[in-house]
Amino acid sequence: MTKKQDTVEDIKRIAEEENVRFLRLMFTDIMGTIKNVEVPVSQLDKVLSNKMMFDGSSIEGFVRIEESDMYLYPDVSTWMIFPWESTHGKVARLICDIYNPDGTPFAGDPRGNLKRALADMEALGFTSFNLGPEPEFFLFKLDEDGKITTDLNDRGGYFDFAPTDLGENCRRDIVLELESLGFEVEASHHEVAPGQHEIDFKYADVIEACDNIQTFKLVVKTIARKHGLHATFMPKPLYGINGSGMHCNMSLFKGDENVFYDENGSMQLSQTAYHFLGGLLKHARAYTAVCNPTVNSYKRLVPGYEAPVYVAWSGRNRSPLVRVPESRGLSTRLELRSVDPSANPYLTMAALLQAGLDGIKNEIDPPQAVDRNIYVMNEEERKEAQIHDLPSTLHNAIKELRKDDVMVNALGEHIYVNFVEAKRMEWAAFRQTVSEWEREQYLELY
Repeated sequence: MTKKQDTVEDIKRIAEEENVRFLRLMFTDIMGTIKNVEVPVSQLDKVLSNKMMFDGSSIEGFVRIEESDMYLYPDVSTWMIFPWESTHGKVARLICDIYNPDGTPFAGDPRGNLKRALADMEALGFTSFNLGPEPEFFLFKLDEDGKITTDLNDRGGYFDFAPTDLGENCRRDIVLELESLGFEVEASHHEVAPGQHEIDFKYADVIEACDNIQTFKLVVKTIARKHGLHATFMPKPLYGINGSGMHCNMSLFKGDENVFYDENGSMQLSQTAYHFLGGLLKHARAYTAVCNPTVNSYKRLVPGYEAPVYVAWSGRNRSPLVRVPESRGLSTRLELRSVDPSANPYLTMAALLQAGLDGIKNEIDPPQAVDRNIYVMNEEERKEAQIHDLPSTLHNAIKELRKDDVMVNALGEHIYVNFVEAKRMEWAAFRQTVSEWEREQYLELY
């Protein structure tokens, strides 16, 4: 494994020393899917001089055929050599931004769009936006033909250990692989549901953190396959047990100072933190479409399975949308609990950052903290406490997104139009599908 490289010369030298034979030029489409263009190492000079082209019309939501030429601009700090593909020499990757032929950033590139949000943040005097993600996933068995089953690989529960947690060896190998790739893994454990796991890695600047999420998904799926398992980041793969979330721990910095922390503030939170929180709560119903972007996402956002359903915040209990973990000083942060791992991390963080910045710019104060279990409150009590519901379906979430100019602008016109159209089609396809549940309920009765 190589450390992060800062110069083109370092990359050329290491590629030769490590017998790198192929380069994966990785980027993320609007739906959050990792894409890559693989080229032989002989093309390294061309790649590093930003001259590598690809056909953008082949990527959903990018461009039409008549405007298809796109350029891949690699971020040299993302140079990484994969340790598992060495039959014909090693494979290295570079994460790329997408540019138009005229040298301008492509408006449909989610990573580039997040950089646009960061420019707005810097204009307000902040220097960095940090993210600590907590992605969860399920491990399912593969059958003898290598096809995915819905058989779980264990019957473990929260923080269980072997022999109940049969996924422990797989999870340990994932952690070792991540660490060899430079991840600082902070925690790894079995989650509440059987077959469900969580691996938390150290927070980083938001671009690097989103890059890490995409790399993490790739590593988890690759190592799971080696164990005869399929790893899925689907939010709710099974009825009756907890779904998978990706809690997002966020903090804003000015230089070395965490601006969410104020030793003398209420709960030792600064006014900036409260306004950012106010923005998160104000725009919550609209950004849910981005943070929970699949039909299946809304099977997770239901009462009874620890996922948030209501727009509220707390410093203590875990039922609201936003929680304030107890750590203070540099670790002061806001934890958004609704995001699931099917979300495009770059779009999600652009939306959340712009929601928080809107709170700061307009000094939006959050409602009172809710320190009791919201799930046991009746509708009248929730109304009195200014607690609103999150959207209950993807269809309703898209309707909320359309009404919120701040969130529409956070995505930019190109991404917004293509995202909404794709999700409209997804909802239409789901709505027209007749499920097994419907046949069981109605076929005989009617």
